[in-house]
Amino acid sequence: MIFAYRPSETGLERVPGGGDPSDELRAALWVDLLSPQPAQVAAVEALGISVPTLADMQEIEVSNRLYRDGNTEVLTIVLPGLDKHKEPTFGPVAFLITPERLFTVRYHTPRPFETFAAHAGQSSAGYSGRRRVFLGLIEEIVARIADLLEGVGEALDQQSHVAFRDPEPRGDELADTLRALGRQSEQVAKYRHALLTVERALSSFGLGLESDKEKGLREVLKAQVKDCQALAVHGDFLSSRIAQLTDVTLGLINLEQSVASRILSVVAVLFLPPTLVASVYGMNFPFIPGLDHPYGYLIATVLMIGSALGTYLLSKWKKWL
Repeated sequence: MIFAYRPSETGLERVPGGGDPSDELRAALWVDLLSPQPAQVAAVEALGISVPTLADMQEIEVSNRLYRDGNTEVLTIVLPGLDKHKEPTFGPVAFLITPERLFTVRYHTPRPFETFAAHAGQSSAGYSGRRRVFLGLIEEIVARIADLLEGVGEALDQQSHVAFRDPEPRGDELADTLRALGRQSEQVAKYRHALLTVERALSSFGLGLESDKEKGLREVLKAQVKDCQALAVHGDFLSSRIAQLTDVTLGLINLEQSVASRILSVVAVLFLPPTLVASVYGMNFPFIPGLDHPYGYLIATVLMIGSALGTYLLSKWKKWL
């Protein structure tokens, strides 16, 4: 799919479709390609733009993510979003900054690409040029990652309630907490990775501003780099919270298992003296004292019950139960 946007009085608006695709692209300031089909790729490449494939964007080499192709600056970052099945995922997004317009290529759906057109008028970078649109998009992306990190913080508050405030959390609650902490740790790691790729892209983008005559862009760029660094620090803080809660949860699980093991051990000890009495009088010797006593059964039963009761009282006195 191709979404073409042009400046309006309040922000960015969609370029009306239905006509010649080439005219639609030429009238746009920002062209967003979502999982482009071969015909759509051909329409863009007719303007002299080389559209990277998903395999190209997934390359881990820096030279394949941040480079110049003639007059086009190509910056690739990794962002959270939704796949075609509406499931959370992380994937690459390429920004192609040409002398005339901005192209973006993506194969999943990060939320900022759906909301930026309506918020472009509120961007600190503005939207009057392709560089300003790029910085405005980055601003929307950084704000979205900040919201996601805040969501992780709220989830950690709920997990800490289970770990620190519940009087006796159950084993299934602790297991659910441990799984949730693992998911949140993975999310924070991916958000920090996204921030790292954004910061690298901004640094590469800043090199092209040395001779740029548009005022204020370098200040906006510096502010966004500082935002990325601040959010990375916040991500480290969340990671430390996750590590602490994981240790606490594992400690509570170990305590619960220790209590269960202690109870089972004491219960087993309770039956040792009765078992000893029963074993003595269950031996197959012809002569055992008391076998012919008329109250032998009752005496043995009293011995077994009394020994078990004595062991129980000793365990309670020692606070083993």
